Amino acid sequence: MNVLIIGSGGREHALAWKVAQSPHLTKLYVAPGNAGTAACGENVSLDMNDHSEVVRFCKEKQIGLVIVGPEMPLADGLADSLSEGGVRCFGPKQAAAQIEASKVFAKNFMARHRIPTARFATFDKVKDAIGYLEKLDYPIVIKASGLAAGKGVTLPDTLDEAKTTLESMLVNGAFGKAGNEVIIEERLNGQEVSLMAFTDGETIVPMLPAQDHKRLLDSDNGPNTGGMGGYAPAPIFTAKLMDEAAEKILKPAVCGLRLEGTPFVGVLYAGLILTSKGLRVLEFNCRFGDPETQAVLPLLETDLLDIAEACVDETLKDVKVRWKNSAAVCVVLASKGYPEKVESGKSVKFEHLPANVICFHAGTKMHKDQILTAGGRVFGLTAWGDDIESAVKQVYANIDKISFEGMQYRKDIAKNGLYKRTFHGLTE
Repeated sequence: MNVLIIGSGGREHALAWKVAQSPHLTKLYVAPGNAGTAACGENVSLDMNDHSEVVRFCKEKQIGLVIVGPEMPLADGLADSLSEGGVRCFGPKQAAAQIEASKVFAKNFMARHRIPTARFATFDKVKDAIGYLEKLDYPIVIKASGLAAGKGVTLPDTLDEAKTTLESMLVNGAFGKAGNEVIIEERLNGQEVSLMAFTDGETIVPMLPAQDHKRLLDSDNGPNTGGMGGYAPAPIFTAKLMDEAAEKILKPAVCGLRLEGTPFVGVLYAGLILTSKGLRVLEFNCRFGDPETQAVLPLLETDLLDIAEACVDETLKDVKVRWKNSAAVCVVLASKGYPEKVESGKSVKFEHLPANVICFHAGTKMHKDQILTAGGRVFGLTAWGDDIESAVKQVYANIDKISFEGMQYRKDIAKNGLYKRTFHGLTE
């Protein structure tokens, strides 16, 4: 089977690396890909906004399955266009992708289906939003409803900061159309867990729970980023919590979307927080997480193509998804200035890595047979071992084998997974 992967980041390199291991694969294409995906298949230049061009390419190359990595093409309806063109797509159609593309839709959806989440209200007029703010007596989060490249969430500490944020979104258009509607919600406290699940619109198969590190600097300091590393499985997320998440969050979400006439096919990502009052949903995403995917996929034993095909064909219940009895840790190597700005065009030097360590490319490009940096998050270095401690030791022991000018990374990835935690009386 010929396969096309859409995207260019570390998540897409991890997908390409995993798909390339399948005995069912004939030819792999990645659009547009990066310097890492070029080693797994053929990078191709396609305009993702021109759906007819993508469909045309799939027909010409006899693509049997398209796997969409990023959220934007799904929110724009690429899966719909592919389906209409007779091309199978692993990823939800536009209506179901609203679960990520519109936070207002997602919050109202959760309320309709009694999925536990923070208290919230939605607004499109700044006067109404400020009036609501002045009545609150708890810390809040302000979110742009639409897709804002991970930058649409603000945690104001004072009423004045909150008012300024609302004015920047609703009056000054700080996030364009993405900020035409905003959500003001209760700020929750607790550890966050990323729980992704495969689904064919009815059957749900959760992946290993992972924990991401959003802040740029050690000890969760510095600005928010797209993610500076992650690890799986997260010890704090016990089997009991997994069952609770499946029954109270994943199943109601997938069932609710189906009942509303928008069945979800692909990967449903639940961003969870473990509060003193129980599990709550911070957000839903309509695709694989990044960098969680770089930690989770190396632990997957089952052929990813078998799973993806079963999701598209609505036969996921017939697939036994197996995982290695191991742990994996991914450390993001970012360029100087990230996340505010990006210094690109720096040459990269590599040394040989051991068999249980892989370097996933996120922001790289080829220039005259040389690999150069081309993004804020340049690489995700992933190692796996018998447990989190051994994976942590392996990943940090090999970081010096990759270097480029201005490289920065966190030195405490997976720290929370290295010692016992108690949550609701459960100790891991």
